[in-house]
Amino acid sequence: MYDIDATRMASPFYGESHRQWRNQLRRFVEREIQPHITCWDEQGLLPETLWEKAAEVGLLQMGYPECYGGTETDAFHMIVAAEELARTGAGGLYASLMVHGIALPPLLHYGSDALKDAVIPAVLRGERQISLAVTEPGAGSDVANLQCRAVRDGDSYIVNGEKTYITGGMRAHWFTTAVRTGGEGFDGISLLLIPANAQGVSRQLLDKKQGWWCSDTASIFFDQVRVPADNRIGVENHGFLPIVHNFNHERLGIAASCVEYSRVCLQDAIEWAQARETFGKCLASHQVIRHKFAQMLQRINATQAYLDLCAWAEQQQQLKVAEVALLKVQATETLEYCAREAMQVLGGAGYMRGGRVERIYREVRVNAIGGGSEEIMRDLASRQMGI
Repeated sequence: MYDIDATRMASPFYGESHRQWRNQLRRFVEREIQPHITCWDEQGLLPETLWEKAAEVGLLQMGYPECYGGTETDAFHMIVAAEELARTGAGGLYASLMVHGIALPPLLHYGSDALKDAVIPAVLRGERQISLAVTEPGAGSDVANLQCRAVRDGDSYIVNGEKTYITGGMRAHWFTTAVRTGGEGFDGISLLLIPANAQGVSRQLLDKKQGWWCSDTASIFFDQVRVPADNRIGVENHGFLPIVHNFNHERLGIAASCVEYSRVCLQDAIEWAQARETFGKCLASHQVIRHKFAQMLQRINATQAYLDLCAWAEQQQQLKVAEVALLKVQATETLEYCAREAMQVLGGAGYMRGGRVERIYREVRVNAIGGGSEEIMRDLASRQMGI
């Protein structure tokens, strides 16, 4: 096996704790996930037991306060976790197993103590799941246009509307849900924690997907759902800030996964080229093939350096939205390039289902669209530049 880790550039941002964390996670993934991931992907579902196993290794708790059962870590521990899960080549694994990473932070930073005590410890123990419900059929990246409405009725809200493309939506016990409680635009949005078992909540599995097969994706329907007003997260009509609070961190995670998927593509292409013979010699001995590998590594290293700098800036509370927006674009374009080149090297073998490169190639677009499309990210960055 080709030692792809030997291609990693030395970085001042990673210390002994990060090295130990990587080794611990790698053993966990190789033991509990890698032997089964192809089967899980084909079945379209991760086993329920995986969440508690992930909690046992400390994966679910990273970055959360100890008072809720969490473990204080930094942005680079998160990057290591994203990378090690990405080594499976199945994007649905990280998307579903770690979906609480986008659903819990609004509750952690803006929710009441009672809500936090009721939800966060159970999620971090892997006993319960929570999903973020923002996207609607008519409002994806355009959050200000969402129409799912919550009307105050005494000590409750009555919620009506639909959410779609909700990652982890079929197994979630709670939804961190964006609703319209006021007028149009950003100022009329609130966040509610809606129990999945509340009367009037229904869901539909969306299983006709190009990728992320092992991640359950759902449409969620709210029909006269009564939600206690105490379940509001933050101030009424000021829910947009809790929603965007975690965007930078989410996009760092996406970028980290994309860098590692790119590295997986490089590794599998190199190993295939070293074993394959064409025209009487090893495929890897052809200059045109070696140049493909060099260009892939060039892009991977550049994106890794960009990622590490953004992670450092986040820890210093200096990360600008434009910087991480363009990082996400850089990472998804690097992934698209590396997936294409790896498929060219593997040829027909790469086209067959079951391999890492084939899965990654199918999932390029969901990474380029999810968490903010490339077009939205570029426009956001250009506006922040004052253009």
